[in-house]
Amino acid sequence: MLASRVETGMEVDDVSVREQLFHNRVRETFICVLLFTCLYILSYLILTHFKKNADYVTDDIEDATANKIALWLCTFTLSVAVCAVLLLPISILSNEVLLIFPHSYYMQWLNGSLIHGLWNLVFLFSNLSLVFLMPFAYFFTESEGFVGCKKGVMARVYETAVVLLLLTLLVLGMVWVFVALLNNHTARESLYDMWEYYLPYLYSAISMCGVLLLLLCTPFGLSRMFSVTGSLLVKPRLLENVEVVMNCAAFEEASLSRTLNRGSTACWISVNVEPLRTQFLSVQAERMALEMRRRASPWQRNLFYPLAMLLLLALTVVCVLVVCFHVLELLFDETAMPSEMGDPRLGTASFSMFGSLGAAVQVFLILYLMVSSVVGFYSSPLFTSLLPRSQDTNLTQIIGNCVSLLVLSSALPVFSRTLGITRFDLLGDFGRYNWLGNFHIVFLYNILFAGLTSACLINTLTWAVQRELIRAFGLHKLPLTVSRTTIPFKLLLANGLSKIQ
Repeated sequence: MLASRVETGMEVDDVSVREQLFHNRVRETFICVLLFTCLYILSYLILTHFKKNADYVTDDIEDATANKIALWLCTFTLSVAVCAVLLLPISILSNEVLLIFPHSYYMQWLNGSLIHGLWNLVFLFSNLSLVFLMPFAYFFTESEGFVGCKKGVMARVYETAVVLLLLTLLVLGMVWVFVALLNNHTARESLYDMWEYYLPYLYSAISMCGVLLLLLCTPFGLSRMFSVTGSLLVKPRLLENVEVVMNCAAFEEASLSRTLNRGSTACWISVNVEPLRTQFLSVQAERMALEMRRRASPWQRNLFYPLAMLLLLALTVVCVLVVCFHVLELLFDETAMPSEMGDPRLGTASFSMFGSLGAAVQVFLILYLMVSSVVGFYSSPLFTSLLPRSQDTNLTQIIGNCVSLLVLSSALPVFSRTLGITRFDLLGDFGRYNWLGNFHIVFLYNILFAGLTSACLINTLTWAVQRELIRAFGLHKLPLTVSRTTIPFKLLLANGLSKIQ
C-alpha cells in the first residue's frame, strides 16, 4: 500500500514537471513569435518606404507576383538582421533586470532558456537567409522558366531551385578543395561528415568576412558620424554674420533669376542656361539653409550642436579606451578571450564591474557601434551605390541592402565580444567559430581597431578645425582650391590671432 502511494506520488511529480516544461516551451515560443512579428512589421514598413512602387504594379502579373514574394523574403531577412542587432542588448538588460528583481513573479518568463533559444533562432535564420533565401529571391526575380516549359510562377520556382542546387554544389566543392589544400588528411576523413565539418567551416568564413567588414566600416563610420550629425543640426559659425551672408545670397539669387528669365527669351544666352540654372539651385539651397539658421534659437545654434559633438567625441573615446584596456586584459588574463557560454545563468552577477550603469553604457556603445558601422558602410566609395532612396530603390538594391545589413548585424555580437565592449560570452553556435580561439587574430584585431579609430578621429578633428578657420576668414571664396598643402594649419592660426587682435 505504501509502495503504491509512493509510485503514485512520483508519477504525479513527473507529470507536473512535464507540464511545467511544456508550459515553458509554449511561453518561450509565444514570446519569440511575438517579438519576430513586431520586427517583421517594422521591417516591412521600412522597405515599403524605400521600394519603387512601379516594380509591384506592372501590367505583367507574373513579374509583380515574383517581386512581391522577393519583397517578403527581404522583409524576413531584414527582421532577422534587426533581431541580431538586439541580441546582446536584450541579453545584457535581461541579466540586469533579474538582478534588480530576483524574485519577482512578473519576471519569471525572463530566463536563460529564453535567451539561449533566441540566440539559436537568430543564428539559424541568419544563415538560412544568407545561404538560401536571399540567393533564392535574386534568382527568382531574374528567372523566366526553362525553355519549352509553361510560363508561370512555378516555372520560375523550378528554375531557381535548380540554379540554387548547382550553386550549392559549387560552393561546397570550393570549400572542400580549400580545406584539402590546408589539410589533406582531414579533408579525406570528413568528406562524408558535411554537417559537422563543412557547414560550420562555411559559417565561420562568413562570420569572419562580416567581422572584417565591421573592422573597416566602423572606424570610418565613427569619424563620419560627426559630419552626418552636423548636417542634421544647426551649426554655429565662427566670425560670421548670418544676416549679411543671407542678404548676399538673396541678391545673388535674384540676379540669377533675372538672368534666367531673360535667357528664356533671348537666343544668345540659351547655351548658358543649364549652368546658370544649376548655380541658381545651389544658391537657393544655401539661402534656405541660412534662413533656417537665422530662425533657429540661440540654444539650437550655440548649445545643441556643441553638446552633440561632445557626446559623439566622448562615445568614440570611450570605445577606444575600452578596446585598449581589453588589449591589456588579453595579455594577462586568459578569460578575456571570447568563448562560448554553455548555460547562461542570468541574474547571478552583472557583466560590468560598474553594475547596472556600466551595463547600460555597454548597451549604448554596442548600438552606437552598429549605427557607426552602417554609416561607414554607406559612406564607403565601394558601397555608395547601394544607398537606398525613398520610393526609388529597385528590388535588386533592396536585396543587396538586406544582405549587407544581415552580414553586419550577425557579426555584431562576435565583434562586440572580440573588442571587449561587453563580457557577455557568446551563446549557441555564435561561440563555435574556429578563429575565436586564436589569440593572435583576436589581439591583432583589437590593435587594428584602436589604431584605425584613433587615426580617423584625429584626422576628422584636425580637418574640421581647419575647415572652419578657412570659412571664418573667407579663404573659401578664393578662386584657387584651398587645401592643406596650400595653406598650412599654423599659418591659419597665426592669421586668426592677428585678425582677432
